[in-house]
Formats: sequence, C-alpha cells, structure tokens
Amino acid sequence: MRPIRVVGDPVLSTPTRRVEEVDDELRTLVADMFDTMAAAHGVGLAANQVGVDLRVFVYDCPDEKGDRARGVVVNPVIETSDRPETMPDPDDDEEGCLSVPAEQFPTGRAEWARVTGTDLEGAPVAVEGTGFLARCLQHETDHLDGVLFFDRMTSMQSLTYLDEYSRYHAKDED
Repeated sequence: MRPIRVVGDPVLSTPTRRVEEVDDELRTLVADMFDTMAAAHGVGLAANQVGVDLRVFVYDCPDEKGDRARGVVVNPVIETSDRPETMPDPDDDEEGCLSVPAEQFPTGRAEWARVTGTDLEGAPVAVEGTGFLARCLQHETDHLDGVLFFDRMTSMQSLTYLDEYSRYHAKDED
C-alpha cells in the first residue's frame, strides 16, 4: 500500500506524464494502487494520488447494471456526452474523493463516458459506461489532468458549499 496524497499536495494539481514504457516498475505501481484503493474503500485511484506523475488509473466500481467493472487504463483518453451546466442534484450527484477525505459534494458529470488507452500488456482497452461508472471514469481522468472534483463545481455551487464548509469548520474552532 502507498500513502494517498490529499488536497493541497501539488502533485494533485499538476497534469501527469504519459507512460512511455510498461515495465515491472509500472506493474508494481498498479498492483500497489489496487491494494491502496481497496484498503481505502475506494472505487478508483489515479497514480498521482499516490504521488506518481504517470498517466494511469485503476478502477473497481459497479457499472449501470450493478455489475463490477474492474481494470487499469494506461494513457487514458476520455470522450463524454455533454456535461450539465446546471446545479447538480444533491441526492443523485454526490461525489467523494480519497484525496479529499470526509468531504462529498454534488458534482455535475456527463451521463456517458468512454475511456480508451492500453492495459499492462500494451493491448488497446476501452471502458464505456453510464451513471456511476461514467462518473468514476471522468473523476479518475480528471485527476490525471490535475483537476479535483470540486474544480468541476459551478460558481453558484462553489459559493454555497464554501459558505457551508466555512460555517461547519468555524464550529470546530469554538
């Protein structure tokens, strides 16, 4: 297992480097990422979340039918349907992140996503889904681009949640 980097660490806001070679070091990293993700009860983990600036992520989350989708994508490229520009539904669009512990926010995501890249053997891979799987694919690809989920908030949403966050944490100081 590897320590998970948390918000404020510069590695999380820096776009990652393309993987040039799949070797034993990368295979070890991926195995460690799966172990780390499982221990943290996560559904996805990007390499920069464990401090490695390579373009690779692992996932283990249910697809739209509830079946388990599990794998690794090296050098992912994402396609999505249109992302909503309205306030997300607080009941259906809540999202969390292992790098932002104990916080969840409604986050607008495209309903459909498709990620293409390669696996650890260098073979082409494509992962496509709607709903929760689409959310996971977008979330992990965003990490590799240096984007955290709260960076996706609308301006109005940011003001609302920052105000709530400030009031909540002000109570901690009392």
